[in-house]
Amino acid sequence: MSRHKKTQKIIVLFCGWLLVALGVRVLTLQFMRAHLQDPGWFQIGTFGRFEGQARDILDGRQNIFWIDDPSRTDLAQYPPAFSALVALIYKLTGHHSVYAVQIVLWVLDLILSFVLIGGIAFTAFGWRAAIASSFLLGLSPLFAMYAAFPSADMPATWFVLGGNWTLLLASKRKSVSWAAGAGVLLGIACWLRVNPLYLGVGWAIALLAFVPATWPLPSWPVKVKTGAAVLVGTIVVIAPIAVRNYLVFPDFTPTGGTIGTSLWEGLGETELGQANGFSCSDDRLIEYERKKYAWPPDMQIELQRPDGIRRDRERARESIAFIRPRPIWYSGVMFGRMWSMLKVAGDPAPYSGSNGINVTSQRCLPQHWQGGAVALGVNVLGMIQSVVRYLFLPLAALGIYIGVRKDWRASCLLLVTVLYYLVPDTVGHAEMRYVLPMHGVLIVFAGVAVDYLLVRIL
Repeated sequence: MSRHKKTQKIIVLFCGWLLVALGVRVLTLQFMRAHLQDPGWFQIGTFGRFEGQARDILDGRQNIFWIDDPSRTDLAQYPPAFSALVALIYKLTGHHSVYAVQIVLWVLDLILSFVLIGGIAFTAFGWRAAIASSFLLGLSPLFAMYAAFPSADMPATWFVLGGNWTLLLASKRKSVSWAAGAGVLLGIACWLRVNPLYLGVGWAIALLAFVPATWPLPSWPVKVKTGAAVLVGTIVVIAPIAVRNYLVFPDFTPTGGTIGTSLWEGLGETELGQANGFSCSDDRLIEYERKKYAWPPDMQIELQRPDGIRRDRERARESIAFIRPRPIWYSGVMFGRMWSMLKVAGDPAPYSGSNGINVTSQRCLPQHWQGGAVALGVNVLGMIQSVVRYLFLPLAALGIYIGVRKDWRASCLLLVTVLYYLVPDTVGHAEMRYVLPMHGVLIVFAGVAVDYLLVRIL
């Protein structure tokens, strides 16, 4: 193929990808803008908590980081970065609304998710896998949906995926600096969401096991140094939050005190748990504790206030006491959650949140655009999304097999993230938006499978 024809082919591929990605993202954004005030589609109440803190930061009533009042255990419930980000967006745009946050995060994700997932695929498996992964990401209802969510989930995902990319580079280059960078990026993600807090341990073990080295010396110390660098990078970044919590609150909590809530409400997802008083509802949990602690009906109670850290520990004790004599049953519960976190086709599992929408003219276009060529094109795009959704898990499974055969070290490093979000992250209540980094990695493996199949078909 001549250079001119090759350039033309690249331009056609890029334009096709851009058309698909922008089409899916813009149409899904249109749908979500019409549903941001609907609690069935978006947790507007939870955003209100961040928005309130952002307004307090801008008005000087709240510090961005420090907590002056030890009784405000509710301020430690979430890491501090997203409230600060909302405040920054309000200040820069001049618009104090959920829609301003939505559009800023949507634009950033339109660039960052494609760069990060394409970069991971390119580094691990080459440029053809990167192109295929980018097309799959462009079609993904899951990523399109949560790109239009004004929440901390997608920004945290950027940093976890960035850490994955940096981790691959650390392994290939046997670089302590790149390994430390992976830890730093993971630590920044924890400033947005606490979910990836212990992923650094998995990454450190993976580097120790999979960095190319001869046995026993002189290359063996490189394994230890790169593994330790990931942990050190993560610890250095998250240490200020842990130190703050230790100094401010009588009861120390490194994570803000939400593990017990996750376990308690996770039991409330099950019939056996519900029969024994557990519930997957913040309001019902609060009412349960109102009776348990004999608080008066007119006393104002929040999930993490008053005395939220101790209450969360008590929730954890109650939950573990219920789980301990039923390990086989609870293992089944966890396997069910794992499947619900993997399942992107068909109706979402109860309690797991949305797995995205296929774009359609009725959902995403105004009334006067129903019918005609534009509506037909949108509906065809939605049909393609539907087909890809049902093929996604088989493609990802095939891609894992091919990836392990092609570069087993890179594949195993990436699979650590998948396993982390599938196993420890499903011990308690879990939602699709919590496991977006896992799906980003699975898109890479699905791209490997598409590349493999196209080479053999064409």
